[in-house]
Amino acid sequence: MWVSDAWTDYRLSDGADGEKLEVWGDMRYIRPDPQIIWDHKTFPKLWDNADGHYHRSPAGGGAWEFCNEAAREERIISYRGLKFIIKPTGFKHMGLFPEQAVNWDFMRGLIKDAGREIRVLNLFGYTGAATVACAGAGASVCHVDAAKGMVACAKRNAEINGLAGKDIRYIVDDAIKFTGREGRRGKKYDAVVMDPPTYGRGPDGELWKVEDELYGLIRACMDILSDTPLFFVINSYTGSMSHTTVKNLMLLTLCKKFGGSVTSDEIGLKFENSDMILPCGSATRWEKS
Repeated sequence: MWVSDAWTDYRLSDGADGEKLEVWGDMRYIRPDPQIIWDHKTFPKLWDNADGHYHRSPAGGGAWEFCNEAAREERIISYRGLKFIIKPTGFKHMGLFPEQAVNWDFMRGLIKDAGREIRVLNLFGYTGAATVACAGAGASVCHVDAAKGMVACAKRNAEINGLAGKDIRYIVDDAIKFTGREGRRGKKYDAVVMDPPTYGRGPDGELWKVEDELYGLIRACMDILSDTPLFFVINSYTGSMSHTTVKNLMLLTLCKKFGGSVTSDEIGLKFENSDMILPCGSATRWEKS
C-alpha cells in the first residue's frame, strides 16, 4: 500500500463505528467512512473535543453539526510547500483528499527530474490539488472538470500558491468530449492524471459510468500523448473495480505503445499513534522508465 504519511497539517486520529476522527489544521472533524467497520475507539476522549461532526441521514445524504462556529469557515493547510483551501461541504468532503499526497509526490518528482518542459492534462480535476502539485513543480497544466464551482476552487488554490500567472488552463467540460476535441486539434500532452468518479454527469447531462467509459477514455488519451510521455496516473474510489483491472487497461494501451512499466496499489492514511492504516481507494501509475 502507498501511504501518505508525510503530513503535518493533517492527522487521522481515530476511527470507530463507521466514522473517522481527523485533525485539519487546528480543527477536529468527525466524518463517515465505510471502511471503518469496527466499534472500538482507541482514544475515546478525543472524540468529545470535535469541532464539527457530519451525521449521515437514514434517508440519504446528511448534515454537519458544528460545536465550534469557526469550524464552518475555510482555512488553509500545507503539505511540503503546497497550500490548499479546505472547508466542510454539504457532501461531507473537505475539498481535499489527503491520501492523494503520495501521487503528488510521485508526479512532482518525475516533473522536476525530466529536464524538459512537461505538459500535463488533469481530467476530473476537482479542486486542483494535482494541478497545483504539477504546476508548482514546473509543468504547464490543463485542468478539466465538469463542475464550474470546482474549477473556481482550483483557481483559488493556484492563487494561494503563487501560481496565478503560471501556465494553467482551466476548462469546464465533459472529460471524454474535451479529450476527443483535443485529439482533433492535434494537441499533445506529456502526462495525464485523472480521478474519475464511479458515476457522474457532464455539464450537458452526459452520463458517466466508470466501468463503461474508462477504457475508451484511456484510448482517447493515447491520441493526445506526445512521442515521449512521462507518466499516466489513474486514481480510483470505485470499490467494484480492482486496481489490477486498471493496471490491465494500461498494459493493453500505454505499455503496448510506449513500453515503460505499470504499478498499482491501494492508497491509504496511517492512524495517529497506531499501526493501523485506513484504505482510501487505489492508484495505478504508468511511467516511461
